[in-house]
Amino acid sequence: MKTWIKRSLAGVVGLVAFAAAGLVVGAHLGDRKMARRIDVHVEPVAWRTDEASVARGRYLFASRGCTDCHGDNGAGKDVINDGKGMHVRAPNITPHPGSVVSGYGPADWDRAIRHGIKPDGRPLIIMPSEDYARLTNDDLAALVAYVRQMPPQEGVPAHIALPLPVRALYAAGLIRDAAEKIDHTLPPSQPVPEGVNAAHGAYIANACIGCHGATLSGGRIPGGPPDWPAAANLTPGPGSAMPAYRNAAEFTAMLRTGRRPDGSPVSPVMPFGSLKELNDTDAQALYLHLQALPAVPAGQH
Repeated sequence: MKTWIKRSLAGVVGLVAFAAAGLVVGAHLGDRKMARRIDVHVEPVAWRTDEASVARGRYLFASRGCTDCHGDNGAGKDVINDGKGMHVRAPNITPHPGSVVSGYGPADWDRAIRHGIKPDGRPLIIMPSEDYARLTNDDLAALVAYVRQMPPQEGVPAHIALPLPVRALYAAGLIRDAAEKIDHTLPPSQPVPEGVNAAHGAYIANACIGCHGATLSGGRIPGGPPDWPAAANLTPGPGSAMPAYRNAAEFTAMLRTGRRPDGSPVSPVMPFGSLKELNDTDAQALYLHLQALPAVPAGQH
């Protein structure tokens, strides 16, 4: 074999070995990052048990994405299981003695939901707390009130298995957990009167940023399987998905059916199990907010 061929093969083998070693090291650093401790002080929101709070919490649980991961009964379920090493299972969050939240106090609920942090200070890797970070104290209390009175379920424990490349990207900061994205110094949002207006819609839109990004301009969903389509641009910018909806009624119909006005299906990654539960006021207000956003090119955050 010619010398240059031998050298080329040796170089390729060396590069492959170097890349593999880099992945292993990156994955190890990712594991260490997952085990870090984050100190966030919160002012606990007192527990509530009144009927109005439980009813509001039931609506929030159904319409803000909780059921998509934890199931209608809160017992937990598989969120991702691609058969290629990525397996994410959300935990049981009902008041069963063996559930992950069985020992939660008011401050633990706050840190988990609005800050993405476990009671021991470690980050909740998959929990999309960036979507809930701006919940008002009233809505946080209502959501917790509903979950705490759910019928106890045996459920399943949480399980997170991430492939080496994902853990390496996480270590490098190219994939971030919710605790990295949230400004923990911000005070809770102040209540906005409910109504069909852009101000109320902006509050609803907080539940969209986990996939569509802080500017709602879409792009690849961080940490999602490679076969997931990019999230749509919800701003009026280039490549926006919003021109397909001429009015709030068409937009609301899409949330309820998963189909655009022309009958074509929207990405099945969209959490339509929850979106269809948005009431008319919230859905129409969200549309008005999206229409009022500044134009941002797709995927630019």
